[in-house]
Amino acid sequence: MALDNPAFSRNPALSGSSNTNRTLSADELNRIYSQPAATLNRPGIDQPAVQPTAPQNPFAGSSDPMTYDDTIAKTAGLFAILIAFAVVGWMVPVIAFPAAIAGFVVGLIASFKKVPSVPLYVAYAALEGLFVGGISNFFEGQWSGIVVQAVLGTLSVFAVMLLLFRSGKVRTSAKATKVVLIAMGGYALFSLLNFGMMMFNVPGFQTMFGARDQVIPGTGIPFGIVLGLLAVCLAAYCLVMDFEYIKNGVEARAPRVYGWTGAFGLLVTLVWLYLEILRIIAILRGND
Repeated sequence: MALDNPAFSRNPALSGSSNTNRTLSADELNRIYSQPAATLNRPGIDQPAVQPTAPQNPFAGSSDPMTYDDTIAKTAGLFAILIAFAVVGWMVPVIAFPAAIAGFVVGLIASFKKVPSVPLYVAYAALEGLFVGGISNFFEGQWSGIVVQAVLGTLSVFAVMLLLFRSGKVRTSAKATKVVLIAMGGYALFSLLNFGMMMFNVPGFQTMFGARDQVIPGTGIPFGIVLGLLAVCLAAYCLVMDFEYIKNGVEARAPRVYGWTGAFGLLVTLVWLYLEILRIIAILRGND
């Protein structure tokens, strides 16, 4: 019976045609063998499978990486600028307040930039130097020797935290960092409100340190002492964060320019720590 499917009827192997046993000519064979062979590229079988690659850290593996020595040198450079301008601020203390405002603005801009900005870091060091020098002159005039005491206290906290960090006994954690950042935000808000109340001579805030001079009921301890010690603890934790930033940057071979960011972080933290210790000592010494 004949096959009605055209696909079958046109196939010599199925049509029953007598041409099935026809011998191919030399030209036909040549044309067949001259045709390109069919290819099938199957990933992982006929060709190597594409291996997923881990996301690359754009800051790691630099050919000119961060080093501890270079970061220390950058930190020393920023502190040299701060000290030089602190001398100017000491001699001209009237510029302390405007320098503090300008330094605050520059510090915020530098902190939120995605890439390191050396000019901003240098400007911040200079402005903070003017502020620190002016405020230190004022405190020294009220309490002789207080500046040396505050400097020694700051260096002591720095040395202790550095030794603890190098020994591996203190490290940051995501949870602790979150708590510290929230506490720092609350402390900053309190400081701004307290300063505003002092500026407008609100009753109860008309002393040198405003609410910090208030005594905790039943204790005789000024509120500023407790708050100051809390701030010192926050600053000490920030030092650990700064140390970890530098350590991680060196180990990841981050570009050398990020050493400036580590130096800037240390400068910000140590200035804050110095001011807190200066204020604590002033409250403790009172009117002596």
